[in-house]
Amino acid sequence: MAIQDECYPTIEPESLAVLKSKAELSPQSCFVVVDDNTVLGYCLAHPWLLGRPPALAQQLTPPTNADTLYLHDIALSSASRGKGAGEQVFSQLLIQAKLMQFTSLSLVAVQGASSYWQRLGFKSRIIDKSLDSYTHDACYMVYQITE
Repeated sequence: MAIQDECYPTIEPESLAVLKSKAELSPQSCFVVVDDNTVLGYCLAHPWLLGRPPALAQQLTPPTNADTLYLHDIALSSASRGKGAGEQVFSQLLIQAKLMQFTSLSLVAVQGASSYWQRLGFKSRIIDKSLDSYTHDACYMVYQITE
């Protein structure tokens, strides 16, 4: 919760119950980043429906016919800076997506992060679903996994 507060000071924090629902949906694709026995960040990703991102702060139940690994969040504390944690987490997530046999990763970029995700290979996509529960600059993005 402290890392969420640090990373998203202008967004209403998601409750612990909401975060747990995401982690419980796919424990194999959710993990923490640890250095020297200190938690520096977390990754929450779960199977979902391409083009239909869940609302922010929504408690989740398993979807039927999931066709993408939805990256809800990679949140890293300032203590992780300079350690390559973001790239390491993304690499691990990509491996997990392939093991789960997904052909894409998807996310909603907020707080100007779309340029970061674009550098990693994500592309913006226009979708029919409202992103009103996210920030005003919310951008739906997809990373196509290729072998």
